[in-house]
Amino acid sequence: MLCLIWALTLLYGELLAFRLPSLFTCSWPHLSSKMNGVQYPDNFVKVAVLADPQLMDRTSLNVAPKSLALEIAQFYTDVFMRRAFLSSVLPFEPDVILFLGDYFDGGPDLSDEEWQESLSRLRHIFDLDTLDSVKHIKVYHLPGNHDVGYSASHSHIPQVFRRYENVFGTRNYRFKVGGLDFIAIDAQTLDGHPQRDLTSATWNFVQNVSMDSSLTPRVLLTHIPLYRKNGTSCGPYRSSKIINQRVRRDDLDEDILYQNYVSEEKTESILDSVRPMFVLSGHDHDQCTVAHTSKYGPVTEQTLGTISWQQGNLYPSFMLLSAWNHSFPNATIGKDAVLTHLCFLPVQTYIYIWYLCQFVLTLLFAFFCPTSGASILGHVDCMGYIRSVINCSIFKGSKEKVDEENCEYDMVWDAEGSMHLVKRTIKAAVSSNEIGTTERGTAVMRSTAKKQLMQDIDVVMPSDVSVHVPIDASTKIASRPNKSKANMAIRRIFRTLRVITVVAAVNLPIYMILLFKDWIDK
Repeated sequence: MLCLIWALTLLYGELLAFRLPSLFTCSWPHLSSKMNGVQYPDNFVKVAVLADPQLMDRTSLNVAPKSLALEIAQFYTDVFMRRAFLSSVLPFEPDVILFLGDYFDGGPDLSDEEWQESLSRLRHIFDLDTLDSVKHIKVYHLPGNHDVGYSASHSHIPQVFRRYENVFGTRNYRFKVGGLDFIAIDAQTLDGHPQRDLTSATWNFVQNVSMDSSLTPRVLLTHIPLYRKNGTSCGPYRSSKIINQRVRRDDLDEDILYQNYVSEEKTESILDSVRPMFVLSGHDHDQCTVAHTSKYGPVTEQTLGTISWQQGNLYPSFMLLSAWNHSFPNATIGKDAVLTHLCFLPVQTYIYIWYLCQFVLTLLFAFFCPTSGASILGHVDCMGYIRSVINCSIFKGSKEKVDEENCEYDMVWDAEGSMHLVKRTIKAAVSSNEIGTTERGTAVMRSTAKKQLMQDIDVVMPSDVSVHVPIDASTKIASRPNKSKANMAIRRIFRTLRVITVVAAVNLPIYMILLFKDWIDK
């Protein structure tokens, strides 16, 4: 029974939990039967959006590089994201996959060798080498602050930008999905010193986009969210506390060392220049939906939480975005050109807590429930044990009374002249109506008569005849229950170890198969 329970638990926690989004809890928004009372046609391009995988490296934990703790943390974090990608995202068969930045945790601080190692893990986790060539899924990338750093570090580590662009391409670009224009910008350079080459390059790109008079609806992609007032509500899907604006600048040239959001001035400028109808961002590791105001009308921004379970958010997620697949005669029709659905992944922390609680219950069950009444199916007859305990406690007193009545005592003298009383059980039980009667010359003595006889014997016994009672008899009698309890505890401990060994022998192979099933290359 325990083996079966553990097998079902592992199947759910390691396999079925990651299939739930594609089976039950999530769907493409344009395929829903009703959304805002409108039935949408099936002419949308399907876009899966992921944010902040932030692969753990030597900068993530306060442990030595290549240590066992770091290797284990990296492995289980990577396995979760690969399972989420293969079992939760890819079953939706997206046409486009969009990453919103922060692929690595310590990107700017990694050496070229460490960076290449993290890049290999990223390609393996998200199957990047086969998405375009084999599955024919277009992939677009956006730089994050953990990939290229903030503007203050740009002049000091130019090699970080070179190696990023060699792999992921340019940092500011535009591309078309269906009938929409997606505008991707390097948000880390927006608030940099205006004389810096990287900052000026980003704003030149924004200026070129603003000069395009096309009425095609636009979606702005920025890793760092746009400015909002402190305490602005993030909607019902946020699980953590709202983070207000924090900006740190370099004292020397006032470049950005850290920021939560783009500055208010730059936010207004980019909204008025790009004129987006929708904004996608990451960086915050939690969900947030806010409305901005521009001179062209309200703009909705949706910040997507991290896909990793080790980045401060118990509820990792991804987004399904449906992009309208036809051109629009005018920009106002583009209101429903973008439909989104936020999809939550399994809460890995709760799954491991569930495993731990079930392990404790297994120990308690194996220790306290006896296995003497095992049936053919191998389950433990605990109810039979409980009934026996109840019967024993109820009839214990009457049983002792019957035993006392159906016995008599014999006097035995040893060689030294000491007398011993020997208790002897009467073979044939005497019924109640026969007590005090005589049958064929055989007298049956009542227990009260026996007691009176024993008292008479004590009276007439000579004073030099002593009854031999060992000095340590009381000690032995008192120690017997303690020894019995100790022996029972030892037997149950060994039995518990046997039960755990059997359960582990059956389920550890199942766990290892499920653990590495998705990790190996297909």
